[in-house]
Amino acid sequence: MYKLRKTIYSDNSFIEDILFTNNSKQYSIPFDPANTDYANFKKEVLAGAELQDDTGNVMTQEQADDFIKELP
Repeated sequence: MYKLRKTIYSDNSFIEDILFTNNSKQYSIPFDPANTDYANFKKEVLAGAELQDDTGNVMTQEQADDFIKELP
């Protein structure tokens, strides 16, 4: 399962990344086209892996596909 995360700081800056849980461990994947985990994330979501938005709502497959298509 993948979850989008947005962390907002007091100066209104934010960092977005992807949380991935595997074997009860959580990993952070940056939105970086050079990162192999990022490439794998996009492939898995397009193949049907669950993706949650930053509020914890599960995206439909169509919403997830549209989101992935907008990424670099």
